[in-house]
Amino acid sequence: MHRISRLSVLCLGAVVAMSACNPEEVVSTENIPTGGVRFINAVPDSAGSFGLDFRFLDIVESNAHFRISFRNSPTTTAGVVGSATAQYKGARAGNRNFAIFLNDTLQSIASTKIRDSTITVEDGKNYTVMLMGPARAGQMRLRVIPEVVPDPGTKVALRVINATGDLIDVSPYLATGTAPATPTWANVAAYSVSPYVLVDPAQYRYAVRLPGTTTTFFTGVTTDQLALIGFPAASSAGSLGKIDTEPLPGTTVAGSAITMVVYPRSTVGSRAPQTAAFQIPAGAFMWDRRPPRGF
Repeated sequence: MHRISRLSVLCLGAVVAMSACNPEEVVSTENIPTGGVRFINAVPDSAGSFGLDFRFLDIVESNAHFRISFRNSPTTTAGVVGSATAQYKGARAGNRNFAIFLNDTLQSIASTKIRDSTITVEDGKNYTVMLMGPARAGQMRLRVIPEVVPDPGTKVALRVINATGDLIDVSPYLATGTAPATPTWANVAAYSVSPYVLVDPAQYRYAVRLPGTTTTFFTGVTTDQLALIGFPAASSAGSLGKIDTEPLPGTTVAGSAITMVVYPRSTVGSRAPQTAAFQIPAGAFMWDRRPPRGF
């Protein structure tokens, strides 16, 4: 036993010596082709207690859109309503299978799948997946939007998505001005996406009207909604050294692309939010393209 132990120690020492002579090895990791996917919940009458879940089924990856409530959790900051959960998340490129479930604490409800489909994700490209329309009336529909966003250059790109079942007229206009008589996008069809228009950087409001009238589509609203403002890149030298701040996309920052989603009211008695803000149609903003870093 004593001889065997000595032999083992000698062999171990030889292995360590050989390892020490080897040059450092570089271990390559896979460069995964990745696109961006965001999920918009525009269903006014069906959800679990906490909304909907969107997740891929073919590959386990940390890109689930979890607890997405109707209108994607709208929040108001500085007079601007934004959808807090309308975010692009990385998804492996390829022909991907996904499903949309009810979100609830009860397993019997949380396992309820309300939609199952596929999306082809290309490397470096973004996609918006929208679930729209009243499910109870059998009118729920799924739309996948490949986000082909123009480069605005020194301008800002604006558009609107109509997630309601009605026709609407929509006009973005300078926040210091008045809504034009002729809409930028006339008779925007139900569940459709407008083309982009390019405007000069400034603060804008969106006028949403009943077609061919000056009557607001948002019942009881007296002021048109202010679009996402944004903030330019900043760079300064402080006591801790140079501080660089990324620009925030918005209508005041050149190179941004901004969308207003026009949502219907929630259905009375449904799992969709029932507070006063949800008892009328309303809009919420999200960004489609970030401006250049600027430094």
